[in-house]
Amino acid sequence: MSVIRKVVPNNVNTDLVNEKIRFREVLVIDADGTQLGVMSRDDALKRAMDQELDLLCVAPKGNPPVCKILDYGRYRFEAQKKAKDAKRKQHVVELKSLRLPPNIDKHDFDTKMRHARKFIEQGHKVKVDMRFRGRLITRLDVGRKAMNQFIEEISDIAQVEKRASLEGNTMSCVLAPIKKKQQ
Repeated sequence: MSVIRKVVPNNVNTDLVNEKIRFREVLVIDADGTQLGVMSRDDALKRAMDQELDLLCVAPKGNPPVCKILDYGRYRFEAQKKAKDAKRKQHVVELKSLRLPPNIDKHDFDTKMRHARKFIEQGHKVKVDMRFRGRLITRLDVGRKAMNQFIEEISDIAQVEKRASLEGNTMSCVLAPIKKKQQ
């Protein structure tokens, strides 16, 4: 026997409006924000229709449920506008990855440092990986020294979010931009 589940897409309206409200009694708030008191659903609907507005249930779990008289079309428009604005203003932080060898040369070190600085200044986090291959696994102190030097040189614009730790044959740490204090 198969079970049929009702799937409601995100864009489908699930608000309790006008005839969809099934409560016997509701606490009604007028369009201007004044509380009209507890009344039957039919009386609340009639009052909303008299004002040529809609009745929206804003707190269905209340005792009694709270309904507000408003222009539902305008309410939906404002809600969609707020959601669109919030989506536009959000900033997605990417995790950029850099790989350093344990026995890195000065010039290569400086190049990797420039890349890391560029990523941090753009607001991204940087994951620094150091892979120990072959016999280098016995020289963890050399790798840790290079990693600490890297962290120290970039500490003016970045803070350590995840300290350097060894997982298998890879030592890694995560650096994040320093939050600027708002005045």
